[in-house]
Amino acid sequence: MNIVAKRTLSSFWKKHPRAEQPLKTWYFIARRADWDKPSDIRAVFNQADVINGNVVVFNICENRYRLVVKFNFAARVGFVKFLGSHKDYDSLDIRKL
Repeated sequence: MNIVAKRTLSSFWKKHPRAEQPLKTWYFIARRADWDKPSDIRAVFNQADVINGNVVVFNICENRYRLVVKFNFAARVGFVKFLGSHKDYDSLDIRKL
């Protein structure tokens, strides 16, 4: 998968060093994946939540942070839409992503 916005990930882990390795691991896995559908993602990240069929919420750093990625499965692209604390995620209207 082509993951758009790696800079968002690296900027975040510079501010939150604890998240660096989990985000790098997620990115490494996602870049090498060939996901056709949400269930392919859930097979690898079983705690990921799928919303509206193409938006996936990943728990990062033991659920301390949330990573929201909107996928275009046909184009094999994932767009990072949000990365932040669980508290910030709770105030996010996920349906507007």
